[in-house]
Amino acid sequence: MAGNRMKLELSRVLQGGSRLGVLKGLGRTGQHALDVPGCLLYTHFGTVPHLTQDTLHSLSNLPSVTQVTLSNIAEHQEVMEEFKDGFVKFSGLHDTVLYCSLHDPATQCPTGYTTNKTVSVWGSGGRIELTVDKFMALQKAVKPDWYQSMADGETWQSNTSRKRVRKSVDRTLAHLDECLLVHQKSQELEGVEVFGVVEGGDILEERLRSARETAKRPVAGFCLDGLQMGAIEQNLRTQLITAVTKELPEDKPRLLQGVGRPDEVLACVEAGVDLFESFFPFQVTERGCALVFSFDISPDPERAGRAPPKVLELDEERNSMEDKQQNGDLNLDDQTQMTSFEINLNDKRYHDDFRPLVEGCGCYCCKNHQRAYLHHLLVTNELLAGVLLMIHNTAHYHGFFGALRNALAIDEMDLLKRRVLRERKDLDG
Repeated sequence: MAGNRMKLELSRVLQGGSRLGVLKGLGRTGQHALDVPGCLLYTHFGTVPHLTQDTLHSLSNLPSVTQVTLSNIAEHQEVMEEFKDGFVKFSGLHDTVLYCSLHDPATQCPTGYTTNKTVSVWGSGGRIELTVDKFMALQKAVKPDWYQSMADGETWQSNTSRKRVRKSVDRTLAHLDECLLVHQKSQELEGVEVFGVVEGGDILEERLRSARETAKRPVAGFCLDGLQMGAIEQNLRTQLITAVTKELPEDKPRLLQGVGRPDEVLACVEAGVDLFESFFPFQVTERGCALVFSFDISPDPERAGRAPPKVLELDEERNSMEDKQQNGDLNLDDQTQMTSFEINLNDKRYHDDFRPLVEGCGCYCCKNHQRAYLHHLLVTNELLAGVLLMIHNTAHYHGFFGALRNALAIDEMDLLKRRVLRERKDLDG
């Protein structure tokens, strides 16, 4: 395998574990870079849901890395092999780095279909079983710039036995070794990077073993799997990630799979995570909601180019949600449930609300439309609702990551956390 071009250059490492820097040398020619902490561009078969490429690129500061998943691509393997020129050209993507992961982070996969020799992905036509040979043939057809190695990630349930978790780690390491062997002999994958997968469920010893063994292999970075939203309690997730990242080399990126909620992102960044999958705006859009949480930490919001969102009027909706959580009426394991970082535009309270989704937001939706119009589009099942919500939610989420990097640079993480979590105190005091 050719020498890795991907290089993580860290400008700051805070005492708690947060890392600020740039991931350089991305792509076959190494011309792309990605700021960290950062996120990838989530897509369905190369397309951000609801948005055309032209609409998408009306947004600024998009990530340079596009994520596609084998769960979307595997059933089209024969077409991709016949096309021969790779997925970027096949799907008409703009200049971007392509990362290929195994599963769609916005969709929970059925369990119980992994064997010593195969893993399964789930496409529109049902289950597709992948051996290492089929998995690597798909990578040759897709021609990504980097990809996640094959892994057994079916240990995220809290009742998974220690024996099953140990088997998951063993299988994942065996898959990685087989993938690397095929990769090293493949001319089609020359210059392509491989990310090893760290498994281990909620068992610390197995997490550490997986991390140490994966770090011994010639991988460009690491995917931390089995820690997704709803699968594990946040404090335990943070403890496991903190322990695992101490076993990983500092000069290689750590990508956390399946975590996207802003409060969880902040906790995981402090534990040493560099990269996230940006599926959360899509989930928010699908339930007819808009992200409205505040992340502005500048002393002069107007000078910073955006005013902080006016969220005080949302207290009634937020408090109602919190009451449901305390009473056990809201299933936090269900990723379809609304969070406290968003407003539900389906609610009739917005039928005569003529404000933008977020005051001061510079996205197309907020500059041109009101909450009442979004409410109308949703209740009449107009496709434009998804387009406008996805524009705003994508812009707002990526803006949050920009604020996160800025907070790390100026030592204001505590202030950012108070902004995001909307604590009732003098935030600038």
